[in-house]
Amino acid sequence: MSNIILSAFSDEYADSFQDQLCGMQKHGFSYIEARFIDKKNVSTLSKDEVKTAKALLDAHGIGVSAIGSPLGKIRLDEDMNAHLETARRVFETANVFGAKYIRVFSFYAPEGKEITDMRDDVVEGLLKMLAVAKEHGVTLCHENEAKIYGDVPSRVRELIDATDGALKCVFDMGNYVLEGVDPYPEAYELLKKDIEYFHIKDALSAGAIVPPGKGEAKIREILTAHSAYAKNDFFVTLEPHLECFSGLNALVGRSFENPYKYENGQCAFDDAVLKFRELFA
Repeated sequence: MSNIILSAFSDEYADSFQDQLCGMQKHGFSYIEARFIDKKNVSTLSKDEVKTAKALLDAHGIGVSAIGSPLGKIRLDEDMNAHLETARRVFETANVFGAKYIRVFSFYAPEGKEITDMRDDVVEGLLKMLAVAKEHGVTLCHENEAKIYGDVPSRVRELIDATDGALKCVFDMGNYVLEGVDPYPEAYELLKKDIEYFHIKDALSAGAIVPPGKGEAKIREILTAHSAYAKNDFFVTLEPHLECFSGLNALVGRSFENPYKYENGQCAFDDAVLKFRELFA
């Protein structure tokens, strides 16, 4: 049996990087997936900002499991060369942070076109990013998400096979639910041999994102299966994406389709950690 190593998008806990790391310590997390640091996307950090962030990570005893980059979140008719320069900056940051994995996406279609008709262009773009990633010794992990080419398991499988397995998978079971796909066993079985890590998000097919274990994402079943299948320990990144609101008194008497709403990001994150751990209690 392989062990699950907990990580998290700490920017969902707080904007301040210092507060993020204190929150992760509070919950006993030893890793984060770096995405926003002091409200700045990790792809835009200067070299000095990266060094400062690394010093804070070290001071708190927190490692970086992956870079939650925005790479691949451009239209295919945008400037690919400029995007590759952004990729180089992201990969250099990953090297400083000691992160092996880079979360990426598989592009949007130009206006008036369908991304599903542009497989060859998508693969070409990914191969260019993979070549740069190889120079920096990092692994690109594709996240399934709406409106990109790899939104459903069959197309994620296509992309991995088209890159001869150089592209790997970060499996987001909640996103599959939102796309009307059964994450287990259908999606998991198709992709399991190329899954490097997981994003933990739960959802209802009606469209709501809910705390872990309260939706249809089959988190416990998937992670139990992967613990038995995987040869090595693996990361799971908590990505609650839960709704927050302020002004509790103003909401008395109102009802919501999604019953899971929180006063602020810290409350939402705290409950997500609690609910996730209850799945394996």
